[in-house]
Amino acid sequence: MGKLLTVGVVLGGLLGLLSERFLTYRSRLLYDREPENKDLPNCRLIEGIEYGSEDLVILPNGLTFISSGLKSPILKSFAPDRPGEIFLLDLNEADPKPVVLKISDGFDVSSFNPHGVSAHIEETDNVVYVFVVNHPHGTSTVEIFKFEEENNYLLHLKTIKHELLPSIDDIVALGPESFYATVDYYFANFIMQYVEILLGLPWSSVVYYSPTDVKEVACGFYFTNGINISPARKYIYIADSLDHSIHIMGKDDNNSLTPVKVIPLETIPRSIDVDPVTGNLWVGCLPNCWKLFNYDPESPPGSEVILIQNILSDEPVVTQVYANNGSVLQGSSVAAVYEKKLIVGTGFHKALLCDLSEPEHDVA
Repeated sequence: MGKLLTVGVVLGGLLGLLSERFLTYRSRLLYDREPENKDLPNCRLIEGIEYGSEDLVILPNGLTFISSGLKSPILKSFAPDRPGEIFLLDLNEADPKPVVLKISDGFDVSSFNPHGVSAHIEETDNVVYVFVVNHPHGTSTVEIFKFEEENNYLLHLKTIKHELLPSIDDIVALGPESFYATVDYYFANFIMQYVEILLGLPWSSVVYYSPTDVKEVACGFYFTNGINISPARKYIYIADSLDHSIHIMGKDDNNSLTPVKVIPLETIPRSIDVDPVTGNLWVGCLPNCWKLFNYDPESPPGSEVILIQNILSDEPVVTQVYANNGSVLQGSSVAAVYEKKLIVGTGFHKALLCDLSEPEHDVA
């Protein structure tokens, strides 16, 4: 009788824990705010991008790399049998057209499944290194390419795979072979992806990688997503999607990270872009996450872009710049600005380009 009572107490405790975690999960993942459309003038969908523009990085000269065609175990795909691609877009053009970059022989293009993307420019020789998070056959790697502009070509240099990088979401390059990466479970382990989501446990982390040093530098996040670095390279910004917040971390000399503060948001942040001049953050967000995981073409997930100004001050300013209920753009994942041009990408849908040059819409 005593053993049965003990088992009952244990089971009761476990059920209580699961119930509490499920309620946490519902409040975080099932966040469902139907956005009121907030349009911008002079916006158009970018012709040629039809199967996603999950992440992007803009070089100082306006050349933009866009990852497209992500196949995720929990997200919609309009082209599940089509390999992923990296587009090049020149934002200096009046009507920029995306060009698919060729990738060097020897790289397995057929299993290319690009996710987060970043870039590093080596000042000594002006070489552009493009870093791409890749998920071939359900694994996670970081692919490093050298960009050859004259041929619209990516020369594959290296594939990085490490036990501390089992499932990568986003990346920010620091040097020719070093980076920070956000790490979770949903590409690494079929069971753990659901345990992570259903229990809502803070198991996501940030890992620093270099050829001589690999270490976890921050942990305790619910679902790390976007990551980026301040213009002076003193701070790292991390989007915790399920916590609905942006974490600011100080970058130490040994590349460890020290918490500075957290900015709560009334939306689900995904990728982060940092304005190299102002230091402001542009964030692609989801107003209704549940619609992303349970896709219904009659009621698609919406899109949202927020701007965070003066982020290091005591009173950062958070502004909603764009919002759509899915009628134009479904499931936004990233937003970035180059000389008054705003580009908004999505995980599996299209990409939007807007002109912010009119004075009344100069939000930056």
